[in-house]
Amino acid sequence: MRYALLFTAIGVLLGGLSGWLYWNYFGCTTGCAITSSPMNSSLYGAFMGGLLVNTFKRDQKDPVQHNNTTE
Repeated sequence: MRYALLFTAIGVLLGGLSGWLYWNYFGCTTGCAITSSPMNSSLYGAFMGGLLVNTFKRDQKDPVQHNNTTE
């Protein structure tokens, strides 16, 4: 559980940094909803980074092995 939270936090931080870098180098100054301000671009990048990292999350294994045979 702790590793999943840490993994997600790293994704959010890297996504926010990527969003800010995108705004800094490629963002427009007017007319763009996301890339016109560094805050919007960073928040969008952080959100997308968290979503992207959570797609690689493993399912927790059941500690109790259930016997599926019928008697």
